[in-house]
Amino acid sequence: MNLADLAWPELGARRLLAVPLGAVEQHGPHLPYTVDTEIATELCRRLGHQRPEIVVAPGLPYGSSGEHAGFPGTLSIGQEATELVVTELVRSADDFAGVLLVSAHGGNALPVHRAVRRLRYEGRNVRVWSPDGPAGDTHAGHLETSVMLALRPESVRTHRFQAGNTEPLPGLIDRLRAEGVRGVSPNGVLGDPHGASAETGHATLRRWTEALLEVAATLAEDGIM
Repeated sequence: MNLADLAWPELGARRLLAVPLGAVEQHGPHLPYTVDTEIATELCRRLGHQRPEIVVAPGLPYGSSGEHAGFPGTLSIGQEATELVVTELVRSADDFAGVLLVSAHGGNALPVHRAVRRLRYEGRNVRVWSPDGPAGDTHAGHLETSVMLALRPESVRTHRFQAGNTEPLPGLIDRLRAEGVRGVSPNGVLGDPHGASAETGHATLRRWTEALLEVAATLAEDGIM
């Protein structure tokens, strides 16, 4: 059930709300800026398909992407604004039994988790879930490229595949925070897109959807449905 397709008398009472959280940021020389938003939106769409009582909100396409500022076209609202927007968005959703935030952008993690802590302290039924992936393949590498080949293959510039920095994120994180993505990977890739496939992308989306369904079930148990 999509909120964008409803008028208010059609909503019903005490449903769960799923909100996709994304970003507009560079994804290497071969992927579009909207990868994170597209992934979060697709996962919420699949969740709503399997759990029709869940209402899927329009996605929030901007997030905290300051680490990608070294590349043209990246649009970021920063951590403070992201935290504030998420906090006020969930506060406005008290007519719902609970809110599930689906964030497909790693840069959103800190501000969104801060918002969720505050909201839960205030007594609201809210969770955040993010897709997982290998530590050395965190941005525009094999996994995200495979998912985009499954979702929107025409957006993937296969002739521009380039390996980036494949060092696991824990070893990169201090430099990444100090220098941004451009400082650790001149082409903007953290991973290697070579060998990516739609088959891997479809399997990944199925796995992520199963994990998301488990979180939604927990959220529903805590709400009144």
